[in-house]
Amino acid sequence: MANTPLNLKAVYTAPDTSKTFTHVISVDSSKDSFAAKQSHLTALQTLVPQLQEEINVFLTERMEEDKKAQGAISEKEAREEENYGEEVVEDDA
Repeated sequence: MANTPLNLKAVYTAPDTSKTFTHVISVDSSKDSFAAKQSHLTALQTLVPQLQEEINVFLTERMEEDKKAQGAISEKEAREEENYGEEVVEDDA
């Protein structure tokens, strides 16, 4: 037997759209069981972060599309987005 393809797959489904993210993992079934498992895990360690990045990019694009469809965002939301990930100390004076 040669390589047996397996898929790493994630599916996004919403009422108006769906998207499937897929990566093929080749498993060499001619290897012994331990070597095949190790090869499979190594492939997963590489592909899972790639899959996560693809999903993040897609979801960010969807969020931007939703914002445009909703119109202008509030001033508070704009400030929160501008300062995302940063600690903001507000002056209570």
